[in-house]
Amino acid sequence: MANELPQHINRSFTEALCYLCRIDPTMAGYLIPFTPPMECMPAASLPEGDDWLYEVKLDGYRAQISHDSRGVRILSRNAKILTSQFPDIVRAAESLPFGCVIDGELCALTDKGIPSFQLLQNRGSVNAPTVFYAFDLLYLDYSPLLKRKLGERRAGLESLIKSTGHLQLSEGLRLPLAIVLDLVRKHSLEGVVAKRLSSTYEAGLRTGAWQKKRITLAQEFVIGGYTPGDYGIDALVIGFYRGGKLRYCGRVRNGFVPASRRQVFAELKGLRTDVCPFTNLPEKAAGRWGDGLTAAKMKECVWLRPEAVAQIEFLEWTESEHLRHVTFAGMRHDKDARKVVRET
Repeated sequence: MANELPQHINRSFTEALCYLCRIDPTMAGYLIPFTPPMECMPAASLPEGDDWLYEVKLDGYRAQISHDSRGVRILSRNAKILTSQFPDIVRAAESLPFGCVIDGELCALTDKGIPSFQLLQNRGSVNAPTVFYAFDLLYLDYSPLLKRKLGERRAGLESLIKSTGHLQLSEGLRLPLAIVLDLVRKHSLEGVVAKRLSSTYEAGLRTGAWQKKRITLAQEFVIGGYTPGDYGIDALVIGFYRGGKLRYCGRVRNGFVPASRRQVFAELKGLRTDVCPFTNLPEKAAGRWGDGLTAAKMKECVWLRPEAVAQIEFLEWTESEHLRHVTFAGMRHDKDARKVVRET
């Protein structure tokens, strides 16, 4: 048959139609638009019940994989193109049907198979496998599924993902919450996400239909300044937003090596400003743990426009909303600084 499709072309309906009619899909409108990701709401305790599905909170980059007439593309949560950075994942995703978009998390794995944000940051210098864990299906056969219930979208996703190699399914756990939390603690994972099975995909919104609880204490913080030192910086000055105002909560010295100090300094030096971005400074006293930033200490700081975000690990929050035993884990280029709030 003259119009028989070659074996390497995936026979989704729209792609087959374009091929048989000799229509260029880019001219036929078969380009899938970017969907702003649905957000998780931080929660002190997670909901329970038959309408809730649990997933492990993964320590990586939120991203989408799309497969349309442009081929496979990987997009960050801010619609930045990451395709060239993850060739193994791109090759794995070529098995997805045309007209498909999946939502998920880009991760780098330790030798025990645990996602590590630091390994993801340093993947150019360390040999760590990268995996895309898919947890939602946004488009199928070029049709948007955002108005479908999560349970339906998950069923479609599970039929597409074979969970092998660099493209895997983020498993949905229909177990009692106490068991899920215990499993996450035992394996030193980051946390748990609860999703309402009857919810639709509310693009770009944080409605509470998806909720997250961290088990390990770590989150993103805005970098509002630094103190100078060897290799450019000695410590980062960090904070979070509340009510549209940036609040100081600590300084970070640990977690750096000379190379990372130079790299972070190179990223930050273009953000210098004469204005302190923190609305709760100066503080009256240095505090019990020396984490307070007084007027005298502020004279040592170089201030920055609050646009850069870092992943920070810490032991606990103090009563004065400062961080104790703080460690730098890496820069977060996939996060909008204005959306960084206290999560625990």
